[in-house]
Amino acid sequence: MPAIVIAEAGGGGYDLPAKLTSQVVVCSIIAAFGGLMFGYDIGISGGVTSMDDFLKKFFPTVYIKKHHVHEDNYCKYDNQYLQLFTSSLYPAAIVASFFASTFCRKFGRKPTIQAASVFFVTGAILNMLAKNLGMLIAGRLCLGAGVGFGNLAVPLFISEIAPAKYRGGLNICFQLLITVGILIANMINYKTSNVHPYGWRISVGGASVPAVILLIGSFVIVETPVSLIERGKTDQGIRTLRKIRGVEDVEKEYQEILRSTEFAKQIKHPFKDLMNRPNRPPLVCAILLQVFQQFTGINVIMFYAPVLFQTMGFGSDASLLSSVVTGLVNALCTLVAILTVDRCGRKILLIESAIQMIIAQCTMGALLKVHLHSTNVMPHNLAIVVVILVCVFVSSFAWSWGPLGWLIASEIFPLETRNAGYFFAVSSNMLFTFLIAQAFLTMLCHMRSYIFFFFAGWLFTMGCFAIFMLPETKGIPIHEMKDRAWKKHWFWKRYFKDELVVLELQEKVEVKALD
Repeated sequence: MPAIVIAEAGGGGYDLPAKLTSQVVVCSIIAAFGGLMFGYDIGISGGVTSMDDFLKKFFPTVYIKKHHVHEDNYCKYDNQYLQLFTSSLYPAAIVASFFASTFCRKFGRKPTIQAASVFFVTGAILNMLAKNLGMLIAGRLCLGAGVGFGNLAVPLFISEIAPAKYRGGLNICFQLLITVGILIANMINYKTSNVHPYGWRISVGGASVPAVILLIGSFVIVETPVSLIERGKTDQGIRTLRKIRGVEDVEKEYQEILRSTEFAKQIKHPFKDLMNRPNRPPLVCAILLQVFQQFTGINVIMFYAPVLFQTMGFGSDASLLSSVVTGLVNALCTLVAILTVDRCGRKILLIESAIQMIIAQCTMGALLKVHLHSTNVMPHNLAIVVVILVCVFVSSFAWSWGPLGWLIASEIFPLETRNAGYFFAVSSNMLFTFLIAQAFLTMLCHMRSYIFFFFAGWLFTMGCFAIFMLPETKGIPIHEMKDRAWKKHWFWKRYFKDELVVLELQEKVEVKALD
C-alpha cells in the first residue's frame, strides 16, 4: 500500500488524512493523455512543414524558395499561409476553452475530457485525408477545439483529485505527456519523411491515436469530488472522495469542499466576479505565467526546430534527427520537475531556469550573428554547438516554465472563479502561442539572429516576475490558497485589505469576549 500522506489544511487548524492511492495515480496518467495529444500536434506540425511532399501539395511557393540556392537563409520559410497551418489551431482553442469552462462547470471534468478526445480524433482524420488547404485548416480548427477542451479540463481534474502534498508532481504528468508527445511526433516525422508521397499523412493521422486512448480511458477515470459536490451529487462525491483518498474519514475535507461550493453557488456570474479586487492577484499571475511561457521562445524551438536546423545547413533527415534529440531532452528533463517541484517549490525552479535560458538564447544569437549570413552554410561544428545550446535551453524550460505554467494556474484560483479564471489562463496561452507561431518565420526573416536576444529580454523580465511577484504555492491546499499565499504576499496582500481589517476586528472581539 502507498504511504499515508498528510495534506496540511493550514488555516483550519487540522490535517486532512489521505493516501496517494493507485486510483489517483491511474486517473492522473489517463487524464494526462490530453497532454500527449497536445504535444504530438506541436511536434508533428513543425516536422511536416519541412517535408517536401507536404510543401509541394499545399505550399508550392515555399517549396520553390526552399530549394532556391540564392534564397536568404533566414527567409526560406517566410510564408503567412504556412504559418497559418501551424497557428490556426490556437484561435479555435481560445474559443473552445470559453465554452469548455461553462461545460466543465455544468457537466463535470470527465465529460469535458471526453469531448476533447472526440474533437481531436475528428481533426486528425480531416488532416490525414486533406485534399486542399481549406480541408487542412478545417482539421486544424477541430484539433484546436480538442486542445481548448483538454487543456482546460485536464489540469483542473488532476489538481482536484490529488492530495495537496503531491499535487505538483501529479499535475506535471500533463506536461510530461506533452513532452512525450513531442518526442513521439519527432520520431515519427523522422521515419515518415522518407515515405513518399504520403508520409506526411501518416504523421498527421497519428494524432488520432492518443485521442482514442484518452477517449477509452476517460470511461475508467472518476469524476472529481469537487465537481460532484458542486453539482449537487453529494453522496456520490463523498463516496468518490473516500475512494481516491483511501481512507474512511474524509469528513474534514468534505466540509472544506462543501464550504467552498456553497460560497461558489452564491456567485452567479463568475466571469464578472473574477474582475473584483480580491480576485485580481491570481488572475494577473495566471495570465502572465501563460504569456511568459510562450515568450521564453520554446514554441519557436518546438514548432520550427526542423526549419531552424535546416536554416543552419543541416539536411532534411539531419534536421529531423536533431529535433528527436531535443524532444528526448525535453521529455527526460520534465521528470526533474516531477521529482523536485513538491520538494524545492515552484519559485526556485522558475528563477534558475530563467537564468539558464537567458545564457542559452544569448549564446545562440551570438553564434548565428557571427557565423550564419544570408547565403552561407554555418560550419558544421558550430551548428552542432547550437543544437547542444538548444538542448540546454529546452532542458531548463522542461523542468520549469513548461509544467509550472499549467500547474500554478490550475491551483491558485478559489472554487467560485476556478473555471472562469482557468479559461483566461488557457486562452492567454493559446492567444500568445498563436501570435508567436504566426509571426516567428516573418520575425526570423527580418530580425535574423537578433530574435534570440528578443526572447532573452523577455526571459529577464519573467525571472524578475518570479522573484518579486509570484507567491510560493508548494504544499498549500487549493481552498487555503487565498489565506496562506495571497494575503501574506508583500504586494498582493493589499488587494485583501478590507478582508484583513474585518478579520482583525473579529479577532479583537473574540479576545474581549474571552476576557
